[in-house]
Amino acid sequence: MSDAGIYLARHGQTAFNAEPRFQGQLPVPLDATGRAQAEDLAERAVTYGFTVLYASPLERALETARIVAARVHLEPRLDARLAETDSGDWTGRSMAEVQASEPEAFQRWQDGDPDFRFPGGESFTDQAERVRAAIADVRAAPGRPALVVCHRHTMRFALGGDWRAIDNAEIVPLT
Repeated sequence: MSDAGIYLARHGQTAFNAEPRFQGQLPVPLDATGRAQAEDLAERAVTYGFTVLYASPLERALETARIVAARVHLEPRLDARLAETDSGDWTGRSMAEVQASEPEAFQRWQDGDPDFRFPGGESFTDQAERVRAAIADVRAAPGRPALVVCHRHTMRFALGGDWRAIDNAEIVPLT
């Protein structure tokens, strides 16, 4: 099957996004803004006529997917391979703090250096491999159009390393 009819959506905002702070794979819920964004995403999702819904099992993506699911009458199919990067020792730290204490590593992270690895965590290469495997399964499965609710870096790797800005609750076609 092709990418036609597969869409990616980033979860709604969390308090960690607003600060900004590394959340990695922490179970961070949506904040009030994020819940409103997820409701808006759900309304926009109706117009696509999605027949299948996939989601990362991390709290912020799952909460977003459940809000969408209630509106489009689908049950989210969870796939751990769609989770955000394990940010290791940076988890819970503010981005400003990491940038000040580890400027070179922070710049490599910001630039999307494929050889970057979070200290004590996952490399972009490892995440890219698991995301590609998950997306291959979505491509091979029946059901279009399909929506995949996940995370910014998951989306970037699903899009082949496209390092553009991706807003919370943004829908992007997988092409």
